[in-house]
Amino acid sequence: MPEQDTLARLRRSLARIDAREWAGTGPSERFELGVWAVDEALDGGLPRKAMHEVFAASMGDSGAACGFGLGLALRMAAEGRRIIVWVQQAMGVREHGGVHPYGLTEFGAEPSIILVQVRDGLQALRAAHEAVRCPALGAVVLELWGPSGAPSLTVSRKLSRAAATAGVGLVVLRLDAEPQPSAAFSRWSVAAAPSATLEAGAPGHPRFDLTLLRHRGGIASGRWRVEWNRDELVFREAALSGAVVSLPAHRPAQTTA
Repeated sequence: MPEQDTLARLRRSLARIDAREWAGTGPSERFELGVWAVDEALDGGLPRKAMHEVFAASMGDSGAACGFGLGLALRMAAEGRRIIVWVQQAMGVREHGGVHPYGLTEFGAEPSIILVQVRDGLQALRAAHEAVRCPALGAVVLELWGPSGAPSLTVSRKLSRAAATAGVGLVVLRLDAEPQPSAAFSRWSVAAAPSATLEAGAPGHPRFDLTLLRHRGGIASGRWRVEWNRDELVFREAALSGAVVSLPAHRPAQTTA
């Protein structure tokens, strides 16, 4: 069909444009996660002045998704601009809990977080759009709960353009939601992973099972297990019991007896 041929050509053209944009992103405009296998797969890291989506793999993984999203924001803001604005919906706080100051401290984030709580998804989108236009910020985290909170493709493009113009990274957390078309540069699915106990039975570092679902630069999907180092504000390779593995996204992770 002529319409299908036109659509296919348009998709190929958009893919080429995305690839050229990514190729023109210099190393100084990217941030590394800190794990060699991940950063190598990402061709040196992720663009700092862009929008990145983080989905909870299941409702029970909301905390893990928030932790990984916060880690991304802290990595974005690592070059002196440490203030991060976190926008939340009141409904989301009631459903899965809010951000706790003690938890932020334990994660290594304090005192750089400004929490903004609004009534619904529309207000959250407006607040995030205003915040991401402020070049003095290091990053913005937009937490959206439920499928009804999904920004339209047009809105996501506006957010992405605002992030690129102001040079402020944006992390969009999607909790209890499924991926939909958006202008996000990268899209991740995050699940909680068991941590290794430290000396004297102290709680171990937070660990995350990551799946890269989409990358506008044409980088293939992959899966890794990482943990967060709160002292250095960087992700690192998990210990031997949960070593980083890179797998095609369609291949199930190996289970142990």
